[in-house]
Amino acid sequence: MSAISVRNLQKHYKVYQKREGLLASVTGLFSREYKTVKAVEKVSFEIEEGEMVAFLGPNGAGKTTTLKLLAGLIYPTAGEASVLDYVPWKRENLYRRRFSLVMGQKNQLWWDLPAQESFRLHKEIYRIEEDQFARRIDELTSLLEVKDLVGQPVRELSLGERMRMELIAALLHSPDVLLLDEPTIGLDVVSQRRVQEFLKFYQAERKMTVILTSHYMKDVEALCERAVIINRGRIVHDGALKEVIDRFSQTKLVELLFAGNQIPDDLERFGQVVESKAPRVKLEVPRTNIPKLLAELLEEYVVEDVTVLERPLEEVIAEVFTTPDEAESSESDANGIDGRTEP
Repeated sequence: MSAISVRNLQKHYKVYQKREGLLASVTGLFSREYKTVKAVEKVSFEIEEGEMVAFLGPNGAGKTTTLKLLAGLIYPTAGEASVLDYVPWKRENLYRRRFSLVMGQKNQLWWDLPAQESFRLHKEIYRIEEDQFARRIDELTSLLEVKDLVGQPVRELSLGERMRMELIAALLHSPDVLLLDEPTIGLDVVSQRRVQEFLKFYQAERKMTVILTSHYMKDVEALCERAVIINRGRIVHDGALKEVIDRFSQTKLVELLFAGNQIPDDLERFGQVVESKAPRVKLEVPRTNIPKLLAELLEEYVVEDVTVLERPLEEVIAEVFTTPDEAESSESDANGIDGRTEP
């Protein structure tokens, strides 16, 4: 059963175009020029109950706008959306109690007060019974290892500690849908890992439906099996995360360990030399050339070890972002009008 259903969703903005110069500024007082920015353009996807899906795209692609539409914070220009059978922008109270939105760059906690005071406010807003509130606070603060910090003013907490408090505030009312917008932005490696481990465990236990946006591919790889990639307001991929590399990366990495301490000086004819530190060399070669390349290398040189690797996910995703026209064309040809990868 679909928890989230989006069909041809659009959000356009009119942006005032200010021209340079005093005369242009005065003219602009009486006659203004605008351009239309298509933040979200005919986006369609379905997310099943209990799924955790990565929603990926470059800055300005429309990720946050889409989450705001699903949270009911803004109205769409056109299209339809249903979350838990509610229309988000109708802003019904029953719907507000069943989802939560966490934005890594925004704070929902009172800056000068201890987090426990903000938690108390959330208890009243969501009408959580006292015994349930106590149990959830105890559970969440234990899982996120912040039990001793809830009485400390938020402004005195580290960024990682504040984000864990933000997650507690978002989960106090046990939402069925969690919208996460860059939850680990700016966090150190240790804090990132703690947040990842918590989200993976908690989502599996509670079977929440989660949409995650993140520029950290480690978050995505650790938490999500499916990815929806949006670029310039349009979906260019919707399917298994592991399919992203297969579909969009035309090359692989071949790491070679040559005998002795010397490396051949003509390896460019096999592929692009990405890294060279005798006796190891890493080549980037077309995926389809791997068998032929290995056969030729092993025939011509003494190679002690060979490793064939996929390129890092972040590199492949970056290429998808920078070649939107090709990605869209590929997706349209492969999957039809909706851009959803068929099983």
